Amino acid sequence: MSDPNMSNPSMSDRENRLMRCFESVFPGLTPDEIRAGSAQQGTWDSLSLVTLIAVVQEEFAVEIGQDELSTLDSYEAFRAYVERLEAPEK
Repeated sequence: MSDPNMSNPSMSDRENRLMRCFESVFPGLTPDEIRAGSAQQGTWDSLSLVTLIAVVQEEFAVEIGQDELSTLDSYEAFRAYVERLEAPEK
């Protein structure tokens, strides 16, 4: 039987890596709860957010700028941010 907290093999590598970041900061939440949670809903506190930012920066070898910090308030926002980082420049 598979662990419900393990990343989904049908997700992209980038999404799996991001989900692992979230799972390391929020070990008591399922992937569905992670996707649905946000800072506004009270799922995260400020310490969790700072920790999550540090984990994501390390995992993706990026430095998240001050101007981006206020927009990173949900799993979807982080997913979109990471996707933009890895998108080819036009």
